[in-house]
Amino acid sequence: MAIFERFLSIWVGLAIVAGVILGLVAPGIAASLAGLEYASVNLVVAVLIWAMIYPMMVGVDFASIRQIGTKPKGLIITLAVNWLIKPFTMAALAVLFFDYLYSGLITGAEADQYIAGLILLGAAPCTAMVFVWSQLTKGDPAYTLVQVSANDLIMIVAFAPIVALLLGVTDIEVPWTTLLLSVVLYVVIPLVLGWLTRRTIIARAGDDESAVDAFTARLKPFSIIGLLATVVLLFAFQAETIVTQPVLILLIAIPIIIQSYSIFAVAYAAAWAWKVPHNIAAPCALIGTSNFFELAVAVAIGLFGLTSGAALATVVGVLVEVPVMLSLVALANRTRGKFPVESSR
Repeated sequence: MAIFERFLSIWVGLAIVAGVILGLVAPGIAASLAGLEYASVNLVVAVLIWAMIYPMMVGVDFASIRQIGTKPKGLIITLAVNWLIKPFTMAALAVLFFDYLYSGLITGAEADQYIAGLILLGAAPCTAMVFVWSQLTKGDPAYTLVQVSANDLIMIVAFAPIVALLLGVTDIEVPWTTLLLSVVLYVVIPLVLGWLTRRTIIARAGDDESAVDAFTARLKPFSIIGLLATVVLLFAFQAETIVTQPVLILLIAIPIIIQSYSIFAVAYAAAWAWKVPHNIAAPCALIGTSNFFELAVAVAIGLFGLTSGAALATVVGVLVEVPVMLSLVALANRTRGKFPVESSR
């Protein structure tokens, strides 16, 4: 499987092309797969995400979770970046680009829609995919779980007020069913299955932790395959939009890309300055960079409609996320030696 990890960017690029071709050549298949959803959560994508994150959940040692309080730096950075910085910088970039830099290219009404979509993206930190990015950077699985769980709890109470504040409205209907179902599907169920699997493996191996490592190593190919299949489906679902509006998609993508690299730089630099170990620093920076696109897309559709500019902006966030995140994973892996190896207080 080493060849797949070494050239993962190439495989993702091929998956993107395959997804667009599938969506154009067989739109009926793509539409049928897209329709398999509940509360705006696509069930096929949910299964593939399970394949991606289940191996990491097996590696979660609950005994180590109790030690999180002794090394709070990564958690502090994650929460500060996600809730005190990211939503507001995304809103500022959206206004800068669509109200000013793009003023001669896009009408005012269209600009308002795209700004709204980007605000929704910025206010929704990642829940599921971050487990994949953490695994690719050899992040601490137990600590990543705590970081994601803390963000999920805060998101339940903070998402709507932040979005309302930034949109300048007071009546924001958050699809709570989508939010809670996504947390159950992408965190709770894989975590429970992983815990049961880990207990079974250790019991059969006579408390030998190496048996867990051997088991997760055998599952790793399925994790990569799940990632590539997810990319194929997401791009198949949006193939027509990608082909018919490439310039508009590029215009929307530019502030999203700037936001992604800037947020990563802020969190990663803070972790480096605070001497956070790499297996915590990398996931804490990647959580803030990635987005909970399922929630952002669902809220955009609910507030502004399926064909709205806001919905399109959230979809573009999905399209650019995987290539951007893979580049940041590569950067994090190349700079591993700049960080402490041991956990620090």
